[in-house]
Amino acid sequence: MIRVAPSVVALTLMLFLLFPGLCRAEIVKTGAEVLSEQGFLPLQGKRFALITNQSAMVGGTHLLALMEQKGVKPALIFSPEHGLKGNAEDGVKLADDDAAPIPVKSLYGAGKKPRPDDLKGIDLMVFDIQDAGARFYTYISTMGLAMQAAAEAGIPFMVLDRPNPLGGEYVAGFVREKIPGSFTSLYPIPLAHGMTVGELAGMIKGEGMLPDLGRLELRVVRMQGWQRDMRWQDTGLTWVATSPNLAAIESVLLYPGTGLLEGTGASEGRGSTRPFQIAGWPGIDATALALRLNGEQLPGLRFDPLQFTPIRLPGISSAPKYRDRAVAGVSIEITDYRKVEPVQTGVALMAALQAALPEKSRPQFFRGGIDDMAGSPELRKGLQAGETAAAIEARWTPGVKRFLEQRKPYLLY
Repeated sequence: MIRVAPSVVALTLMLFLLFPGLCRAEIVKTGAEVLSEQGFLPLQGKRFALITNQSAMVGGTHLLALMEQKGVKPALIFSPEHGLKGNAEDGVKLADDDAAPIPVKSLYGAGKKPRPDDLKGIDLMVFDIQDAGARFYTYISTMGLAMQAAAEAGIPFMVLDRPNPLGGEYVAGFVREKIPGSFTSLYPIPLAHGMTVGELAGMIKGEGMLPDLGRLELRVVRMQGWQRDMRWQDTGLTWVATSPNLAAIESVLLYPGTGLLEGTGASEGRGSTRPFQIAGWPGIDATALALRLNGEQLPGLRFDPLQFTPIRLPGISSAPKYRDRAVAGVSIEITDYRKVEPVQTGVALMAALQAALPEKSRPQFFRGGIDDMAGSPELRKGLQAGETAAAIEARWTPGVKRFLEQRKPYLLY
């Protein structure tokens, strides 16, 4: 019998209570890893299409390389926004690559949905892309339209599940109005939905969020070891840049909030090495902005005054706002990733930036697209009326509560 010293037990217990991620991170396996350990048996002998990009990693190996090792090869690859390698800028339309060893069809070019001709002879569609957890991040729109194409073609659709980097408990923001929405805001869900792609696929089908999905045969390869209270840092997985401006997990954790600045005249940090982690506007008082935001006592964050100059970064941000101009603003420092509330932070940041402008400039604060990103005009109208972030949050809370009940049947973890 092996005896463990009481002091060791006490230390282990203390570490578990203080840092729960340390005690469970190594057991998290993505759906791709689970399928790989099964030797990709459900894919053997199938002529399948794979929807993927550079984020489909299992440890240090890409899914495609693992498939090759196991003698499995997709007949066709579909790539989302940013391309198969994830190195195209946002909004850049991409062409097909029929000359590649495995033909690559772009779902962010001439069309955003697989064409019937592309699916001739295909037995199965497989989706494996890491999502960022925000409604306006386009990978979940790509997934839904591909599900629709699979249903129309009468072929099954398989999702290899991956963690929501914001965790499964954080849900915030207005539920999308005016459905069907745009490609950047397609579903009637809150801005931060707290679901994995596998769970969301089930909900998209089950709630009829897109037409003609009733007959779709949906399969989800579940993760192992993931729990709803885990944010990315708790999983033990290595973050792979899902797009050029989401290379750092800190940017991802703030993105559902600071990403809203793209619908304003404020800089969201594109054209710098810290996109979505810094923000500002030329000529404002950076110190006063930081003081106001620190006074809000936003959980898990500190705001430091900052002067920065956005520059052209080819392949990342070729035309950032205020290119080569000095911008005054704040650096958003994460002091406790478990407590960060990104959507509330984004609303507070917009309110503070708008208030920092001269009175005559405030009507030009918002740009086109903000209502689409927010999911409702209520965010813009509330800020224009001078409402606090807390008051605006109170108005989206009833919709979030209804969504939390609606999503329950589709939760897998």
